[in-house]
Order: sequence, then structure tokens, then C-alpha cells
Amino acid sequence: MSVPISAESMESPGELEALKAEILSLTRRYAASAHRAFRPAGDPLRPAFDSKGGSIPYAGRVFTEDEVEAAVSTTLDFWLTLGNEGEAFQKELAGFLGVRACLAVNSGSSANLLALSALTSHLLPASKRVQPGDEVITCAAGFPTTVTPIFQNGCIPVFIDNDPLTGNLKVDQLEAAFVPGRTKAVMAAHALGNPFDLGGVLSFCRQHDLWLIEDNCDALGCSYTMPRKQAKELGFDQNSPGLDAGDGHVIRWTGTWGDISTQSFYPPHHLTMGEGGSVNIVESSLLRRIVESFRDWGRDCWCPSGRDDTCSKRYDWQLGELPKGYDHKYIYSHFGYNLKPLDPQAAIGRIQIRRLPEFIEMRKRNWKRLRQGLDHLSDVFNFCLPTHATRFESSSGSFAWDSSGARTDCSWFGFLLLVCPEAPFTSSELGRHLADNGVGTRMLFGGNLLKQPAFVQLRKDRPDAMRLARPEMPGADQLMQEALFLGTYPGLSEEMIDRELALISAFVEEKKHNISQPNTAIS
Repeated sequence: MSVPISAESMESPGELEALKAEILSLTRRYAASAHRAFRPAGDPLRPAFDSKGGSIPYAGRVFTEDEVEAAVSTTLDFWLTLGNEGEAFQKELAGFLGVRACLAVNSGSSANLLALSALTSHLLPASKRVQPGDEVITCAAGFPTTVTPIFQNGCIPVFIDNDPLTGNLKVDQLEAAFVPGRTKAVMAAHALGNPFDLGGVLSFCRQHDLWLIEDNCDALGCSYTMPRKQAKELGFDQNSPGLDAGDGHVIRWTGTWGDISTQSFYPPHHLTMGEGGSVNIVESSLLRRIVESFRDWGRDCWCPSGRDDTCSKRYDWQLGELPKGYDHKYIYSHFGYNLKPLDPQAAIGRIQIRRLPEFIEMRKRNWKRLRQGLDHLSDVFNFCLPTHATRFESSSGSFAWDSSGARTDCSWFGFLLLVCPEAPFTSSELGRHLADNGVGTRMLFGGNLLKQPAFVQLRKDRPDAMRLARPEMPGADQLMQEALFLGTYPGLSEEMIDRELALISAFVEEKKHNISQPNTAIS
């Protein structure tokens, strides 16, 4: 029952502060009890896993009472729209990555849309501006919203194939996809937290003066190491904050090598705000201004919500054909959107950023345990390799590397494996078996996107809406037919991984036994 409120019963500022502290104390108490199952693996307050019947999702939210308190605290203040928490979140994420700016948005898909839309701005030099009919190189297999912004901006995606053992675009096909005067950008994802060959892609982009958009949604906390000589030739001589690979190399987080990168903060990702994402501006202050305009209705003004006249010229501008002095808060230089998240989401994200170093290491550790635990099944599985790795040494848990001098350190979004064509089962059969036993898996998202209904229909309706660098995409087809991935997220306990390993091993052995011991016909 609600308690009637009168003017006489209103609390003083000091009493309000004490009341809020009491509410937050109760919030922490409630969350610590109600949400125990979502604590990081190994947390002593987390309930034990039921090894006989507990479910194992491929990913999920990992949080404690700290995130719940942060969300409730800012909700009590009831600013709601992006405000002080959002401003702080953006600065803290940019500080972690070591980029000029991070602009919070409402999803990773929106981040991808904004990243490409920004390159269409009239504020950019004409030779660099991406316009309808221009081409953007991408790869065939992956998540659709890496590609859909290209269509949504009236451009033509040019598809190259994927390497099935890394999941990433095949760098050796970039030149075949390039058309002088038409190709303007490369837009690709670091597949499942495996950085693509940034040295090769950047060299191609620099040679042809192309934009590079890194879809970093699955790869926050991954790093790429490049020989210093090569890095300096590409314009990089500084490490990302907190990283050091020695004097002979430059090491940077993925999402900091291209011109723009994107993040997703959907619950399965490396940090979560429920929904949410960001556009990361690596260096250009102009790109920051453009992305912010597209995010905020297309407006020319850069005043944060609730603040006026940041430029001290609110009534002094004359833009377009508007009268001089028209209110700058209502001048629009782009056809934009409203893609901001809420301040309570940003408050949650700030706590999650503090957990990132721990979460990154847990993802690496979980991937290694799965890889070592399944090594004896190499006759039926092909396992993903980090880009530039040539071999995994199961006994030591280390990799052998190619001669490029480049290295990747993966904060894995998932553990990708491919079922060999000669195996006595398919990837779908394995996925069904694991699902029946409570283990979550996923395919490599949309597989070969060119086979998806929306893409097939578009090719029928508008054959010139997309282009293929080569007529066949065998790597993307292989990923579509053979690949699935298990989770690596920080909520996976050792007991969960042990159960996954046992289920997979038993399934494989049963299938092998059925092949070696066929039923004998009864006469």
C-alpha cells in the first residue's frame, strides 16, 4: 500500500541523502541474494553448478550488486537520457582503448550504421566521401549488421571470401575486389574475437587511400602486435594504454587501428549495458563531430542534453538558407537518427569497464581449456587458429607463428570448431545433441550471408545491388556447413567446461562406435 505524501512529510536534503543511501544498501542486499547465479565464475557467493543437469548458456550477463546499485542510483536521480554517467562512460572507454573519443549508442548495429553513415558526410573531402553507388569491401560470412549499413547508405558491398580457420576475411582477395574511383572503404569484423590481418588490410587501405571500419563488437580486449618498422610505415608508433610488446613492436587493441571502430554491449559481449554500443573515433576530431551529429538527429550543435550554448555562439550562426541567428540547437547538417542509450545503461557500463581486465583473461583461459580438452578429437574437428598462428601446441597451450612478425592475442567471444566432412556426424547433429543436454551453441551467425533469404531476394530484385570479387565463396560455405561455437564468457565455471568436454567426447565416441559396429542384419 502506498503511503500518502504531504508537504509536511517531505524530507530535507540531508534526510533525502540518507534515504537514498538506505535504498542503495537494500538494493545491494537484494541483488547479492537474487542474482547470485550471474556472478563471475569462481566467485565464492555464486551457487555451485549442477553437473548432472544444469544448463550451460553460450553467453550471458555477468554482474554483481555493484552494477545493480549503479543502475538504481542513477534511476533515482531520474535524469534518464544520456547525461553525466554517459559522459563519464565515454571518457573511460576511450581511456581504456587509447582513442580520441568513444560515442555511446543504443546498440552495436546502430554503431555500425553510424560508422558508415559518417563517411557519407559533405564535411569530408570530396575524394574521401562515400556516396551512393560507391563500393565498400566486406566478407561473405558473419553477422548481417556488418553489411547492412552499406545497403542502407545506398552503397554496394563487394564480397570477398573468409578463411575458415580464422573466420576472417581473406586478405589475398582484396585487390581482386578493388575498383579505382569506386572502392572507398573496407568494413569487416574481427570474427569471434580473432583479429583479422590488420597489417595486410591496413597496407591495402593505405595504398589505395581507403577508409577502414573495424567492427570490434566481438573483440573488445583483443590486441594485435606488429613489427615497429611496419607499424610506423602505416602511421602508428604508440602502444595502446597498458600494453607493451617490447621495443621492436607496436601493440594496440583492436578497434584502434582503423579510422573508426564499433562496439556492442549486448549481454553476450565483453561488457554489457543490456542494450548498447559505441562508435570509437581513433584520431579524427572531424569524424567525431560527424558521428555525433548523425547520432543526435543530424543536428549541427554539439551541446550535451540539458546544456545550452557550449559554443558561446548559439544565436550567431548562419548555416544553410536559415536566417542569421537561428537557434543553433535546431540546425541540422545531416539526415540523422536518435541512437543514444540511457544514462542508467551507461552507469552499468562504467562498472563493467572496471571488470574488463578480469573478463578478458577469463575468456582466454576458457578458450584454452576447451582447446586442450578437445585436442584428442582432432581427427573429427578442425579448430580455429588465431590470425598469424600456424599451430597450437596442446601440451604447453601456446602457438607457433608465421614469419610476418605479427601476433594476435585473442579475447575470444567464442570457441569455434569445424566438423570435418569425413566425421560420422554433422555440426547440426552435434549442436542438437548439446542443446538436448542443456549446452548452448551458435553457428557462425549468418554463415554465408549471400545464402540468406534477404540477400537472395535482393539479388533477384536488384542484381547490381552487390558484387562478388569471385563467383564462389568456398570458405564462407565451409563455415556455414561445418562451424559452430561454444561459449567462452566469464560466467563459465570449470565444472561447466568439464561437462561440455565430457558431453562432446561421449557423443563423438558413440558416433565412431556406431560406424565401426554396424547393425548386423537378421536373416
